[in-house]
Amino acid sequence: MPTQEAKAHRVGEWASLRNTSREIAEAIFEVAQYDEKLAEKIWEEGNDEVLIKAFNKTDKDSLYWGEQTIDRKNV
Repeated sequence: MPTQEAKAHRVGEWASLRNTSREIAEAIFEVAQYDEKLAEKIWEEGNDEVLIKAFNKTDKDSLYWGEQTIDRKNV
């Protein structure tokens, strides 16, 4: 079982490769229960639950999901 540090590193690397905010990547993996295939599917298709969780992790007004910028006011 990966340690929390290993999970955090993997999520950070995954977010960077996909030009996605770390908060969104963390929320994707939480929803996917750290299943990378499911995380990839969620990333491709989008998910409102992920956005809510991601904005709960930060006070930023906008986050990025690939090439799309998501504003807090639209969530």
